[in-house]
Amino acid sequence: MSSHFPETLGALKRTKWAQPEIALRSVKDELRSNLLARLERGGPLFEGVVGYEDTVMPQIVNALLSRHNLILLGLRGQAKSRILRAMTTLLDDAIPIVAGSEVNDNPFAPISKYARNILNECGDATPISWIERDSRFIEKLATPDVTVADIIGDVDPIKAARGGHVLSDELTIHYGMLPRANRGIFALNELPDLAGKVQVSLFNIMQEGDVQIKGYPIRLPLDVLLCFTANPEDYTARGKIITPLKDRIGSEIQTHYPEDVSTGMAITEQEAWTDRGVKPVRVPDFIAEVVERIAFEAREDKRIDKRSGVSQRMPITVMENIVSNAERRSLGTGESEIVPRIGDIYAALPAITGKIELEYEGELVGGHNIARELIRRAADATFQERTGGVNADDIIMWFDAGGALQVNDDVSADAVVDGFKSVPGLLGIVEMTALADKRDKPLVAAACELVLESLVARRKISRSDAGLYARSHDEKRRRPYQE
Repeated sequence: MSSHFPETLGALKRTKWAQPEIALRSVKDELRSNLLARLERGGPLFEGVVGYEDTVMPQIVNALLSRHNLILLGLRGQAKSRILRAMTTLLDDAIPIVAGSEVNDNPFAPISKYARNILNECGDATPISWIERDSRFIEKLATPDVTVADIIGDVDPIKAARGGHVLSDELTIHYGMLPRANRGIFALNELPDLAGKVQVSLFNIMQEGDVQIKGYPIRLPLDVLLCFTANPEDYTARGKIITPLKDRIGSEIQTHYPEDVSTGMAITEQEAWTDRGVKPVRVPDFIAEVVERIAFEAREDKRIDKRSGVSQRMPITVMENIVSNAERRSLGTGESEIVPRIGDIYAALPAITGKIELEYEGELVGGHNIARELIRRAADATFQERTGGVNADDIIMWFDAGGALQVNDDVSADAVVDGFKSVPGLLGIVEMTALADKRDKPLVAAACELVLESLVARRKISRSDAGLYARSHDEKRRRPYQE
């Protein structure tokens, strides 16, 4: 810390930090005070958290203003961890502690024997250290092998031997993660996975401020905001969380996936790494919409496990993959910019299949087949939303008459558009629906593929895994009189 911060207790007593309303303020009061100031200024509560303005955020505000410990319930990829980490922005820039304290002892209200001894010995000459807000956040993933020693602490025989202490002396304790989060925020992810006896010790220290370590009772009146996360399915499973601990959590807040496509697109645009720094990247807005709709379609598909959820990381990683595929193509073709197309989304199948958990019926179909269906349905939904009911009979008739078109994802936009010119009416639909300016070849290429994918989704034409568009294989569609 910079030199203008007091370095001894005597110097600290001559600053605002000695005022009782600040010196003895709890971390929950600190968060409440800074939150009120932020609400008064206006603006977003947490930067980078999108889509929760009218749902989750008001509940978090209420919980913090009420000085509650809280739990966020939600499926994977719903920004739970991001929200918890963002809470550090509501802490003061820095706070004073007794130098050398492992539990961030307040010089005016120490809780450890070490700090009390130092204060008794040195008085106003007690050295003071300062910790910044980021060091006041401790996060732990709960797993079945996490022990009481990990969370609370354990007796350290080596420390006892070196210091000449008996094992029951508080100075022999090696503090766990929770005491080290004193005067800060302790976040425990996936709470239901924590063993029952560890949950009991957690409740004791929350409720009574004491705990037994190796049979020795230790009084630790910690000042900490406890935050938890959990999957709703695990949280409601019987016996997963002990009742006293559940009862002690003040606010239970449910998170959710983006409620509309535009919100999801905003999140993906914010999170996906698309600026490669080599060539300019231009993602057509309808391509971005298709990518987002893949996740929305997956969340509604009965063959995909809803209890596991479809993470918002799916469209983010898909977007990064399609930009990478377009980047690779631009290097081979010498194009000056990177413009993704529908074919690039098919190249991003690994980013889709790795993000979905299949039900039994889905396992029979196969992850790759379901992923291809999701792409086609997303493309059709995007096309219908933007153009709605446009007549594509000329295109269908051309393919029904034996026309075929091979569209590779490693061919330049100019070459692809030249191929699309052979399909009657295709470029006309793109221009008529304002999907792309006919002079913008990369955008035209992407828009033409969108039109064809929509027809594939409705089984008007077919598409092979190699990108060959041809007549539909659906005989009922082509010859409805053959029932």
